[in-house]
Amino acid sequence: MNMQNSLNLEGVERQALKDYTEKAYLDYSMYVILDRALPQIGDGLKPVQRRIIYSMSELGLSASSKPKKSARTVGDVIGKFHPHGDSACYEAMVLMAQDFSYRYPVIDGQGNWGSTDDPKSFAAMRYTESRLTAYARSLLQELGQGTVDWVPNFDGTMTEPVVLPARLPNLLLNGTAGIAVGMSTDLPPHNLKEVASALVHLLDNPKATVRQLMKHIKGPDYPTGGELVSSREEILDMYTTGSGTLRLRASYKIENGDIVINSLPHQISGSKILEQIATQMRNKKLPQVDDLRDESDHEAPTRLVISKKRGVDVEQLMSHLFSTTSLERTARVNMNVIGLNGKPRLFDLPELLKEWLKFRKDTVKKRLAHRLQIVNDRLHVLDGLLVAYLNIDEVIAIIRKEDEPKPVLMKRFKLSDIQAEAILNLRLRNLAKLEEIKIRGEQDELGEERDVLEKTLKSAARLKTLIKKEILEDTDAYGDDRRTEIVEREAARALDETELVASEPVTVVLSKAGYARAAKGHEIDPTTLSYRSGDNYLAAAQGRSNQLAMFIDSSGRVYSVTAGTLPSARGQGEPLSSRFKPPDGAAFCGAMIGDADKKYLLASDAGYGFIATLGDLVSRNKAGKAILRVPAGGKAIVPSPVPAGKECVIAAVSSIGRLLVFEMDELPELAKGKGNKLINIPGKKYQSGEEKMIAAAVVPEDGHLLVHSGKRVMTIRWDDIDDYYGERALRGSLLPKGWRKVERLVGIE
Repeated sequence: MNMQNSLNLEGVERQALKDYTEKAYLDYSMYVILDRALPQIGDGLKPVQRRIIYSMSELGLSASSKPKKSARTVGDVIGKFHPHGDSACYEAMVLMAQDFSYRYPVIDGQGNWGSTDDPKSFAAMRYTESRLTAYARSLLQELGQGTVDWVPNFDGTMTEPVVLPARLPNLLLNGTAGIAVGMSTDLPPHNLKEVASALVHLLDNPKATVRQLMKHIKGPDYPTGGELVSSREEILDMYTTGSGTLRLRASYKIENGDIVINSLPHQISGSKILEQIATQMRNKKLPQVDDLRDESDHEAPTRLVISKKRGVDVEQLMSHLFSTTSLERTARVNMNVIGLNGKPRLFDLPELLKEWLKFRKDTVKKRLAHRLQIVNDRLHVLDGLLVAYLNIDEVIAIIRKEDEPKPVLMKRFKLSDIQAEAILNLRLRNLAKLEEIKIRGEQDELGEERDVLEKTLKSAARLKTLIKKEILEDTDAYGDDRRTEIVEREAARALDETELVASEPVTVVLSKAGYARAAKGHEIDPTTLSYRSGDNYLAAAQGRSNQLAMFIDSSGRVYSVTAGTLPSARGQGEPLSSRFKPPDGAAFCGAMIGDADKKYLLASDAGYGFIATLGDLVSRNKAGKAILRVPAGGKAIVPSPVPAGKECVIAAVSSIGRLLVFEMDELPELAKGKGNKLINIPGKKYQSGEEKMIAAAVVPEDGHLLVHSGKRVMTIRWDDIDDYYGERALRGSLLPKGWRKVERLVGIE
């Protein structure tokens, strides 16, 4: 017998798993969308927020009352209306109390309610106290005036409002954010005065466009201030489509040469900014900054001080910080809201304002109709009381004689049940003659009010005027000036690596084993530095720490790195092979440094070379850039710098001691290639390895040439250079005996 036959399934509903899971997920999705994550357009609140505010009003926690423990409010909320976790409910309550989270806080909190550095550092609900703010009155003021529908709470023991009768578009004023199933909302806060001005304009001009409304609403207004640096077209597109992104940026000023950041983008903490800047300083990525301080206090909630070095361009430095830290952030906008029809959809700005105005008109009509009903009911009662006063003796006689005076009164004076009941409930003290005067006075007042109410309900113009008047009254009561300045600025740009290194004189030193380092200053003798066992000095180049140091390998490839990032000369350097990826078998054989227009002589030991400009040699690739074409079996030699603005000659020496000096003009300037012949090296001898060009140097006019042979150095002065002078590509003249094993040549100014 199978399992199905062994079970009694009589009376049990059977459903396909696919259908069940699909329905369950859809039910859950709709619950999250409508009852948890997305706000209602009328009051701009999610259910938990609405229940918190309503519960506080029921507890009598108005702005003028004494605050109560937050735990009391949370207990009422989750016990009566919102059967969920107390911590989640309290967090929603905290958010509405934080003046750095809400543009117009709804709750006035006493105690620790968090800070901009750590919004979730608030104290437990048993320690904090709270009450509603004055602004909350705009949400609750008309609650008991027949303006909204009421529904049973989760257990049916009491009722709660479906929506609060907001007198202001709280959704736009405080904004909101939420993630549902398949949709989300991110609506930024706005300034009350601007929104009210736009509403008044829209009431007078129902067909107003986005551009016309933006003359009133300039853009979002965040509680923490800062700057909105998106272009007007980007803001226009966001309001037109209902979605987009905004660029928010901190604002700063200069005080005594220091940069003082006095406001931050929304939801960015000052401690995070300080940490990001300090990290760059520790990594020597921000040499322009001397010191960093947090001087924030109660009077200045945001005051971050950046002490810069003298001569630093403030705008350039701040542009770098905007690009590399949270001083600038991107805020997403998605105006996805539950409309009056109970369905969520994406609104643009005019639709959002029109939908709220429709809600407001319906609310005001209900309020007026409710008041009109109360006035009519009271006038009806007053009519009956007046009849009683005019016939007081007869009324008293009927009451004294009849067992059931009510129907008799109704029949005798043609009264309604309500009027008769009011007469029977009269106190003896109210039978005085003055009461008749009071009744007639009250009738006149209520009659005038009834006329005004009826005229307003029947006239669209009067209704519109009333709505405008109330919006402007609340704006005067709760409005304030804009905090977020709207300034269209260029996109932030991070500084180049060379700009992030302090400009100091350095000498780049390369060893024969390919170890590089940067010594401070130009007076250092690189040959006297400490080298690893078996290693020795090969080449050096003088420049500044923020310039690119370039290295050429034996295959003619050039690699570049910022000189300031090389290790100090106090050590023995680091292998360039750890930074770059030269071809197999290639060895580093020269160093160069300088501005982009500085020139160097590049040559191979085959006797060919050309003049190159450093700007043409730059490569950010670890594999370098092929510059000098080297014949098979050959290698590049140490490059020689070309002094700027002087007539120069080139000295080239071969491995057998032949030295040739010729005019530099005879050599071409190339971006890459093999170059021209400097000195004649017989082909067969070069191939056999018997003779090669060992070194070449550029010697400026009136300078001299240093010939290094072992530990000895011979100086050939400018006047003596003629002994070796000739045309390019000749064999050259032999050096004196004992000086023919040359290691390197150096041209000295």
